[in-house]
Amino acid sequence: MKRMMSVNCKINLGLNIVRKRTDGYHDLETVFYPVDNYQDRLMLEDLDGDFEFECESAQDVGPDDENLCVKAFRLLQRDFGIRGVRLRLEKHIPTGAGLGGGSADAAFTLKMLAQHFNLPLDNIALEKYAALLGSDVPFFIQNTPVYATGRGEIMRPIELDLSDYDIRIVKPDVSVSTREAYAGVTPKLPAVHVCDIIRTPVTQWRDLLHNDFEDSIFEQHPELAEIKRSFYENGATYASMSGSGTAVYGLFRK
Repeated sequence: MKRMMSVNCKINLGLNIVRKRTDGYHDLETVFYPVDNYQDRLMLEDLDGDFEFECESAQDVGPDDENLCVKAFRLLQRDFGIRGVRLRLEKHIPTGAGLGGGSADAAFTLKMLAQHFNLPLDNIALEKYAALLGSDVPFFIQNTPVYATGRGEIMRPIELDLSDYDIRIVKPDVSVSTREAYAGVTPKLPAVHVCDIIRTPVTQWRDLLHNDFEDSIFEQHPELAEIKRSFYENGATYASMSGSGTAVYGLFRK
């Protein structure tokens, strides 16, 4: 039997770094919104053996044993003894972009394996496995807009529909490590929370909705600031960098 899934990415609408925690992580608040501008493709087929994984990508995605898809399989194999599949990933979502591509691949792998092996796992159970793989992996299980806090793993569904907007994304050949991104941020409580701003009309977001990573990253990589400025010059209602990565998106009224 063969199965295939298209894997979407996400953008961050606003991102506030609220505080640094005693465990070395940071508490944040943001809105995750699913988009399909870039899509990876997962393919699964039966195999006479244990497990094989193949990744086709023009990008540097690291060794297979560190891939989140492989780690997702091993988690379910540990608890359910699954085996006998070949998993192939066609990678198109840019890495280091703040679009959650690796997290999405892991979440969709969990969902695909649960379907293929008819495992007794609902979305709540799948989210618990997803949380073991990364803080934003659980988002892609439900794959609907959420207000996220904590490290990004505490999620609350929100009503948000941007279907009246074209979402355009530009990912230049620029990379910023997570360590570098956080080093340039001074945590602070926001004057207005993202979940409150998101309820206002999109036309007001430009002056209210901010990504805390932009200030330092734009200073180091002015080409990113130029992309954002270009979006506004070309009619975007709102533009921002996504997450701590280097993809910049613009919302254009249809």
